[in-house]
Amino acid sequence: MDAIYAMAKLSVEIAIGLIGLLAFWLGIFRVAEHAGLIAKLSIVLEPLLCRLMPEIPKGHPAIGSITMNMSANVLGLDNAATPFGIKAMQDMQSLNNDKSSLSNAQILFLVLNTSSVTLFPIAVFLYRAEQGAATPTDVFIPILLATSASTLVGLFVTCWVQKVNLFNKVVVIYLLLLFSCLGAVILYFSYLAAAQMASQSSFVANALLLSFIVVVLSVGAVKKLNCYELFIDGAKQGFELAISLIPYLIAMLFAIGMLRASGLLDIVMQSIAYIVNAIGFDSRFVEGIPNALMKPLSGSGARAMMIETMQHHGADSFAGRLASVLQGSTETTFYILAVYLGAVSIKYSRHAVACCLAADLAGIVAAITVTYWFFG
Repeated sequence: MDAIYAMAKLSVEIAIGLIGLLAFWLGIFRVAEHAGLIAKLSIVLEPLLCRLMPEIPKGHPAIGSITMNMSANVLGLDNAATPFGIKAMQDMQSLNNDKSSLSNAQILFLVLNTSSVTLFPIAVFLYRAEQGAATPTDVFIPILLATSASTLVGLFVTCWVQKVNLFNKVVVIYLLLLFSCLGAVILYFSYLAAAQMASQSSFVANALLLSFIVVVLSVGAVKKLNCYELFIDGAKQGFELAISLIPYLIAMLFAIGMLRASGLLDIVMQSIAYIVNAIGFDSRFVEGIPNALMKPLSGSGARAMMIETMQHHGADSFAGRLASVLQGSTETTFYILAVYLGAVSIKYSRHAVACCLAADLAGIVAAITVTYWFFG
């Protein structure tokens, strides 16, 4: 009963603490959307998508919807990404000969969604700040590396199954650019001590976030948008979103709190840790396994698991940081599949689930690896 009362109180405290931060960022994102920054970002992705999804004709509306969805995901605009994603599925469905099964293009789109690279994992930063992390953004680079690994593995596996030519000139150029950026990041951070890695990761994240805010407001001012009104509209959504989280947080934290209080979760984790220790490996990563298993099933469940892990071990503990990196490494696979397949009334997912789970597994392994690298 103590665990039930504590989790109920914690869920409300978290939601109230997030109101200001969510309101601010959703206000900024609303200005960015009306300033056309998301649409401009989508232009960068179109040449690549035309090669990876050859069954979609160039200039088809599906390309625009897909690029808008992916651009919104990169910026962490979940509220904008979902409507664009549903529109993209509907546009691709108009080209689908078998209306009851996913097309190759739809499958690749779903894999990229469930493993999508998010440049600004703001939600993770917000929860880490709420739980008292000394530097909430120190997990930025680890998250970026983990989610990049998830996306690349998902892309390669899906293209291999669908026999898509990844050696196309345009595709190779995009992949080389991506690998070059990731390689530069890895090379730079490989020469830093653990404490320097955390501080540098935080500096990069904060610099990007501040630059994003300045660019959005500057472009809005140049285009003579009513930035104040747009910001207020977005901020209202942030307030509503924070309040709407309370029932879900209560339900999930209640269940997790009961598992922790009953000792069942500890028994399972200790059993896994015993096996890991027996074969000579470090077992600290075991504390992140519940979050890793929850993430493909439920976004709210994984979020609650991350919060509970930080509550139990501390936001700046190895377990707390690992849970944060795992949270940002992939998306909620089965939720996305359910929403997007339901939007176009498709019954047969073909190889979509297997490809999405392969990407999830890669993200989990990468998250554990980079957490040891940065914070081990």
